[in-house]
Amino acid sequence: MPPKLTWLDAEDIGLALYERFPETDPLAVRFTDLHRWVCELPDFGDDPKASSEGKLEAIQMSWLEEFRDAQG
Repeated sequence: MPPKLTWLDAEDIGLALYERFPETDPLAVRFTDLHRWVCELPDFGDDPKASSEGKLEAIQMSWLEEFRDAQG
């Protein structure tokens, strides 16, 4: 069984969010929703209270990179 994702796995979480919400512009997502969506990922296993604005921003930027790559 692979290890669960943590708040430090921004790139992997960004990819997972892109795969789950491919049509969603990450810049339009509020951090409260982003936090909830990360915690709801099946492979996420970190403490929800261990997040921070910086960690959420890193996840959002990783997701944005995936989103823009897909846009061409």
